[in-house]
Amino acid sequence: MNDHRTAPATTSEAEEIRLFRERHGLAGLIDVHTHFMPERVLHKVWNYFDTNGPLIGDLEWPITYRQEEAERTALLREFGVRSFTSMLYPHKPGMAAWLNAWAADFARRTPDCLRTATLFPEPGVETYVRAAVEAGARVFKAHVQVGGYDPADELLDGAWGLLADAGIPVVIHCGSGPAPGKHTGPGPVARVLARHPRLRLIVAHMGMPEYEEFAGLAERYGEVRLDTTMAFTDFTERFMPFPPKALPRIAALGDRVLLGTDFPNIPYPYVHQLHALERLELGEEWLRAVCHDNAASLFDL
Repeated sequence: MNDHRTAPATTSEAEEIRLFRERHGLAGLIDVHTHFMPERVLHKVWNYFDTNGPLIGDLEWPITYRQEEAERTALLREFGVRSFTSMLYPHKPGMAAWLNAWAADFARRTPDCLRTATLFPEPGVETYVRAAVEAGARVFKAHVQVGGYDPADELLDGAWGLLADAGIPVVIHCGSGPAPGKHTGPGPVARVLARHPRLRLIVAHMGMPEYEEFAGLAERYGEVRLDTTMAFTDFTERFMPFPPKALPRIAALGDRVLLGTDFPNIPYPYVHQLHALERLELGEEWLRAVCHDNAASLFDL
């Protein structure tokens, strides 16, 4: 078992991941929750973790992969990650369209990145979401906790409808971990899904800590999925453990659970997320689906 305090990745970590893939017959991994954003924005995010911002609380959260952008993309490839995302998000109005332009450029120069976009409840949101979709965005990121907004805000209704019609997945941080926000939890998301039942939401962090409630939404709505980001790791199990009684439900949802990691903003080595999933012992088929096949199908890779 890997301790979350292990030193940053080396060639030996890439070898560990290669052995993991070999054990489970995985030619590669697909990670739907990785962060790439403008460098000055990313450095502000890192500073937030370094200084224990309000949404982090008292957690010690050292950033494991604090390399430059090119080094981070090279590292994912060394780990055998064949496709990844550039999760980015605004914390106030007027940021999303600019972030989407940066993400479009990043995807153009990074062919193995699924072109990512974001949104915020503000006038004009449907216009720039439509523009991003028409320009080739493959996945959106919504961060209810950081943005401090209600996902059921009427300003977002047209954008959700557009994304549902287009079949574009949205990775949404809507659970109340690591600290609750004004509009986190299953209630606001349930209101969105009641209006847009075909919306392809990917609930980040398995909905931590409302794991069971968000599993319930996935059971009710066939297009709702869960990503594994930080779930089941030693770090998260210390303060927001996944309830063992819910594991059979996660096994049954095996075709709608996707690998996510939060790379590079994780306080432990990348391989630990993989080992955390492996030690659940939910079966080879489940593990292969989570680490590759489900995302390959969803994104037609």
